[in-house]
Amino acid sequence: MSALFQPFKLKDVTLRNRIAVPPMCQYMATDGVANDWHKVHYPAIARGGAGLVIVEATAVAPEGRITPACLGLWNDAQAEVLAPIAASIKAAGAVPGIQIGHAGRKASANRPWEGDDHIAEGDPRGWATISPSATAFGANLPKVPKAMTLDDIARVRADFVAAARRARDAGFEWLELHFAHGYLGQSFFSVHANQRDDAYGGSLENRSRFLLETLAAVREVWPEHLPLTARFGVIEYDGRDEETLAESIALARNFKRGGLDLLSVSVGFSTLQAKVPWAPAFLAPVAARVRAEAGLPVASAWGIDDPQIADGTVAKGQLDLVMIGRAHLANPHWPMQAARTLGVERPTWVLPAPYAHWLERYGTR
Repeated sequence: MSALFQPFKLKDVTLRNRIAVPPMCQYMATDGVANDWHKVHYPAIARGGAGLVIVEATAVAPEGRITPACLGLWNDAQAEVLAPIAASIKAAGAVPGIQIGHAGRKASANRPWEGDDHIAEGDPRGWATISPSATAFGANLPKVPKAMTLDDIARVRADFVAAARRARDAGFEWLELHFAHGYLGQSFFSVHANQRDDAYGGSLENRSRFLLETLAAVREVWPEHLPLTARFGVIEYDGRDEETLAESIALARNFKRGGLDLLSVSVGFSTLQAKVPWAPAFLAPVAARVRAEAGLPVASAWGIDDPQIADGTVAKGQLDLVMIGRAHLANPHWPMQAARTLGVERPTWVLPAPYAHWLERYGTR
């Protein structure tokens, strides 16, 4: 059996293979509420055979949305609509997951196909942004955020807890905290975004504080038997990579002590000066180092959409899960294609029984 198609058990959850669909923003919600698009999109991908499907970045507060069209989980009405989506993912044989987060200084933006920039001042669709410090990201996101007060920090931490509780009650069985990609959690950790001189800035311990406190608070309400994970940018490719990675591994060790079950390894995207070395599976060796030195299971994305590359990252012990994103949008049955490419016997086993019956008996013609 291919390494990619071995089951993966974490806590009381078992994935049917090592293929996961990562969060991919759809920018189709209204007031944070999912609609018919989401009800079709998620089960369609889940039917393709992935072991885990994680619902897109879902804001813990209105100001935490990336765009006005992003999903939210700050009220019960939003959770009520997400519950049948979680159920549909599970009915298709995948584990239903969800990512919760706060966009910080990258919030209040237009949808990518409508500019991918900050909404203009005075436009009623926009809102004030917050971040650890009053430092803008720059370029297409020039808005200067408000530096968060201690009350703001406590409020957002409570928002994460409330969203986690709603995700739990909606039937999600895998929770991912979005601490990556230059959004709020990453901004607290990043020396590019965090210029604070209080207990939440300066030293590694202080820059880690918001993330660890938020993890601890969520851990209190998220069921112990279900996986609690995070996506985090462990490296920036800004010229100080070894220092950043060493600090990230130290944080990952503290994540593990705080009850984190798996880390999805990504890039920080906190600075415009980054020079990311885009290449197939370029983060796999970085993730392998995090896995070895922090003692945490790891996942990663970015350039792993070739079945043999994906299988190799698992077989070599670099990754426990592979995050296959855009390839699933192009082909929701990517797992079946991968199984055939890798010579897995009866590759249609990754499909739901009705699909497998028709394809195995009659083929595709």
